[in-house]
Amino acid sequence: MRKIVLATQNQGKIAEFERLLAQFAQDIQVLGLRDFPEMPDIAETGETFTENALLKARGVCAYTNLPALADDSGLCIDFLNGDPGIYSARWSGTHGDDLANINKVLAQLDGVVASERGAHFLCEVALVFPKGHKSEDQEVIESGKLQGFITLAPRGSAGFGYDPIFQPANQSTKMGLTLGEFAHGEKDKISHRGIALRAIAPRIKELL
Repeated sequence: MRKIVLATQNQGKIAEFERLLAQFAQDIQVLGLRDFPEMPDIAETGETFTENALLKARGVCAYTNLPALADDSGLCIDFLNGDPGIYSARWSGTHGDDLANINKVLAQLDGVVASERGAHFLCEVALVFPKGHKSEDQEVIESGKLQGFITLAPRGSAGFGYDPIFQPANQSTKMGLTLGEFAHGEKDKISHRGIALRAIAPRIKELL
């Protein structure tokens, strides 16, 4: 099988990418950073989602000598002037503490009315190839965006990150589900990451 390394240790993201990629190609094995435990951390020093996605993809590609796919994504809240943005995963001060991140956002929006709780998820996906690969000179970037708003309290235990407090905009404010209440396959159809991956998947199939 052809192989590609997804630049994350987040098993939720790996499973999500595997499901989406399988719709386009069945002969691609998706590896994660847990398959390379000796790999050093890659500093996300970029100032945009695109810069961080490229930093991660290039670093993983160079270390593994395999094609690498990296995303950088986050939650951008209108009332917070686009924060937490690129700092979404570590908004509370501890990287990857979903509950603490959610609690901080809800505290920051305490008392803010529903009409001012607009937000969107943004995802940038970068695909790069190692030297000697047929596509070594290619770097591909695609984007995905999902509009919605922040709920008053978490709902649902599916997904990860801010999913339990994000309700997509194309639903009734009373009856709509948060991403944390979506079935995995249903979330994939509308998620920012799903949008970005569906845009880049044909290029993966073509270039890999």
